[in-house]
Amino acid sequence: MRTFAALLVNTAVANISTMFMWFGLTFWIYLETHNVLSTALIGAALMIFVALSSMFFGTLVDRFRKKPVMAWGTGIALAVFVADALFFFAMGAEAIADLSRPWFWIFAIVMLAGAVVEQLRGIAMSTAVTLLVPEERRAKANGAVGAVDGVSMLVTSALSGLAIGYLGMGWTLVIGVAAVALAFAHLLTLPIGEPEVIGSGEAATGWVDIRGGWRAVRAADGLLFLVIFTALNNFVGGVFMALMDPYGLELMPVQQWGFAFAFASTGFIVGGVIVSMIGLGKNPTRTMLLLAAVTGAIGMAFTIREWAWLFVVGTWVYMALIPAVEAAEQTVIQKVVPYHQQGRVFGFARTFEASAAPVTSFAIGPVAEFIVIPHLRAPEGEAEWAWLLGTGDVRGIALIFVCAGAVTVILALGALTLPQYRAISRQYAQATSSRDA
Repeated sequence: MRTFAALLVNTAVANISTMFMWFGLTFWIYLETHNVLSTALIGAALMIFVALSSMFFGTLVDRFRKKPVMAWGTGIALAVFVADALFFFAMGAEAIADLSRPWFWIFAIVMLAGAVVEQLRGIAMSTAVTLLVPEERRAKANGAVGAVDGVSMLVTSALSGLAIGYLGMGWTLVIGVAAVALAFAHLLTLPIGEPEVIGSGEAATGWVDIRGGWRAVRAADGLLFLVIFTALNNFVGGVFMALMDPYGLELMPVQQWGFAFAFASTGFIVGGVIVSMIGLGKNPTRTMLLLAAVTGAIGMAFTIREWAWLFVVGTWVYMALIPAVEAAEQTVIQKVVPYHQQGRVFGFARTFEASAAPVTSFAIGPVAEFIVIPHLRAPEGEAEWAWLLGTGDVRGIALIFVCAGAVTVILALGALTLPQYRAISRQYAQATSSRDA
């Protein structure tokens, strides 16, 4: 547990470093262009990169020791971020902020590549929980991981808003690269006791072992249902990914939005701490579906009026529920899937789950920018929806949030009625510890 705690601290530093630059990029380009489509595209591009790489990352995690995998990911990400920072300073902020030229897209894609490589740590971290934590404490350990994610969001949202508002994108890059270097140096000194890689006895199927991941998922009755539900839920999550920052930045200056999002991120910490203290109950899948329905209800409510306090409070509650939703899936996989297959299963799950959000984000960006927002800013559109949404400049985004939340509620409550839900619940209750399987 001491090693797990040290690894959590290192993960927090690495996440803060990467997210600091990512938040900075999102804030900066929206403020430079006031274009919802730009933030939707870069958010969607990140998830596409994650989807395309997750199966490869999962295969690496199963084939090699966890510490070298984490070190490779952090070291490569550091090199990519350094190259991107040099490109930014060579081209200049004014040239890169011009969306009509290729320089912004080169800059954004290279930064996305660094952020995606850092995702390798996430898969390795999920399997490290199985390696380092006893089965009866894993739900709580996953909650602690969620709390660390919340701390990362808290710190980076506030600092990114301040950095972009007062220092600009250049200094944001310098600070972020220095922090990534610190995380990399600390990781190299951290001992993780895994004396040998536990082989699965399966024939090698290449560096992207989709077949092995598919077989492992299918071997656990009902696990595919869990993956598919999370993927469908992420279709709706793509709406939040694309529109949350533009909505917040329309309601308040970037510095205030940075602090507001930092406050909202404390919900992530509180939710993670609660899970780390009380766990997820005897049936984590049921917990996940019920809380997913609640997140949908919140999505329907927190933009119902153009009040900054309602949006911030609603975002806080929404984020407080996310750690339990995410920890539930991880806890189920860590128990029902043998340890030597978990990297590929986590990679397989992330491939499908991450591919859902960018589809929505790519679709919702143009729809919001060119259809819904202009319609509800027009007098006739505003009057048409005033009974539900009130009046204001960003009622178009609010309408999209309401529709997305309703879809989430229907998906989650509907999933509770399916036989696959009962199957994975039985599988979890009957499984032995996957570390011993």
